[in-house]
Amino acid sequence: MSQCLSVALDCMGGDYAPQEIVKGGILAAKDLGFKVFLVGDEAKITSLLKSEGELANPLLEVVHAEGVIGMHEPPSNVLRKKSSSLHVAGRLVREGRADALVSAGNTGAVLAVGKFIVGAQELVERPSIGVALPNPKGKTVLIDVGANVDSKPKHLVQFAIIGHTYAQEILGIENPRVGILSIGEEEGKGNELVKETYPLLKETGLNFLGNAEGRDIYSGKFDVIVCDGFVGNVVLKTSESLGLTVVQMIKEEIKKSFIAKLGAVLMMPAFNRFKKKADFSEYGGIPLLGAKKPVIITHGRANAKAIRNAIRVAGEFISHEFNRKLMENIERFTPEVKRTTVGSG
Repeated sequence: MSQCLSVALDCMGGDYAPQEIVKGGILAAKDLGFKVFLVGDEAKITSLLKSEGELANPLLEVVHAEGVIGMHEPPSNVLRKKSSSLHVAGRLVREGRADALVSAGNTGAVLAVGKFIVGAQELVERPSIGVALPNPKGKTVLIDVGANVDSKPKHLVQFAIIGHTYAQEILGIENPRVGILSIGEEEGKGNELVKETYPLLKETGLNFLGNAEGRDIYSGKFDVIVCDGFVGNVVLKTSESLGLTVVQMIKEEIKKSFIAKLGAVLMMPAFNRFKKKADFSEYGGIPLLGAKKPVIITHGRANAKAIRNAIRVAGEFISHEFNRKLMENIERFTPEVKRTTVGSG
């Protein structure tokens, strides 16, 4: 990347803060050449930099913040706690000192900062969270997975456009196949939200293939699947739990016999490749799509590697000029019937 990207890193959010977060910032500065604002308790961060031998690194700058938003605090608290590390990091982005925000903290609080401190991109009514889920052929973008839990048809249309842009510009899918999550593949199936959104999506000019069922999320049939954030979050959390349960069950079965243990040793390369595909630390984090500048939410259990990769993801959104292309796509794909309603609630 030609420019020196600057990232505001919330060092106090996450299960392993500030140690792993600071180490991730150091990795990003070393490996990626990014300027990293380390936001949080100055004494603790400085001590960690000293122990890592990075106290004089010009790409690492400590920005003191006194408060911390707890993982179980109401998200609205972050808007009142202006001295918290997350709020201070958000202001660095809003004021133009940093190009992106990365946090492993309270997801709801990060969303609040993204929406109300960093702010929404022009023409975007509701920023949304898109997650790229693995399938046998590549990845499927599921959007929204929790930023909005009471959406209207016009919002789902924007989610589809945002997901299309994500799949095309970040994942490199030329003409993403878009579907809307429903309980049957036939047109006319689904709740009122799905039924009202379906004809609007047909008018967009997107490569809309119709209804997607739950089985399609991981099949590779669609590149983008749109849903309300309430539904998407349930799907995402269920998928995470299922994945952990399957891994645990396999481990228990392997322990039961010598032959199974031997087979596991022989299968280890395949297991490692699968783990790399599914490991959140490889992906870094998920983006709040539609914010004025990249806001990357990474897992609460994020280690240094995950933080480094979350910062890399932020850099990808800037280098691919995601926001500019998103604005072009909103203008291009928003159906005429909906243009008159944009901004009306």
